[in-house]
Amino acid sequence: MNEHMLDVVDPVAFGGGLAAIIFFGTLGCLALGRRLGKWALSRAGHDGLHNVGSLENAVFALLGLLIAFTFSGALNRFDTRRAQAVDEVNAIGTAWLRVDLLPAPAQPAMRDTMRRYVDARIATYKSLPDVEAAKAGLARSLKLQSEIWTQTVAALRSPETVPGAQFLVPPALNAMFDITTVRVVATQIHPPGIVYWMLAGLALVSALLAGYQSASEKAPTWLHQIGFAAIVALTVYVILDIEFPRLGWVRLDAIDQLLVAQRASMQ
Repeated sequence: MNEHMLDVVDPVAFGGGLAAIIFFGTLGCLALGRRLGKWALSRAGHDGLHNVGSLENAVFALLGLLIAFTFSGALNRFDTRRAQAVDEVNAIGTAWLRVDLLPAPAQPAMRDTMRRYVDARIATYKSLPDVEAAKAGLARSLKLQSEIWTQTVAALRSPETVPGAQFLVPPALNAMFDITTVRVVATQIHPPGIVYWMLAGLALVSALLAGYQSASEKAPTWLHQIGFAAIVALTVYVILDIEFPRLGWVRLDAIDQLLVAQRASMQ
């Protein structure tokens, strides 16, 4: 596993920028659509506006579906990351207990290395959103994984090893190491960026059609226009924030306390 896999998009910058584009773009498209609608009214009368009603409904339906799917996907991935945090704690706890199967002389050094390993894992998550510090913590944990494995192999070669330990200790350590890779890869699993740009594009097109359709009506208040733009922009921002937990407002700090509690029990 490569520590550079922790490189991710900054959701605060990207999400905030995309939300700003949607907010101001929606207001502009509402005004532009209304102007176009007024122009169509002057040329073709009310019949010129009736042609876009079904198109407007279809685009709004597509926008709603895209928001629903991206929001649902982000929440599913968020729940998966929380479950992976629990899996890592369980894997560490199992490996810690199975150290008892190693020869007594090898256990103190092994337990000390495992404590330092868990400290490195905690530091990795606590350092976020500082990605560079998180990568440094990941590098330390990978180095400690090698130390743990080397110590385990040496201990299992001892004649004092409990019979069957070679079938129980290495699998537990492998599970503890593998979940690290799983959690790092999980930070890279996101929808393609074009999905979010498509979401922004559909929001702008919807605003354009809504403004066009409203040309024959009483001028909408700024409160309604700003409210519509703000709701769509905020929804997209929240989706991105959930998609990239730890780097924005959405955090996994509460679930990390399980790892801290596990470390406290490793005495």
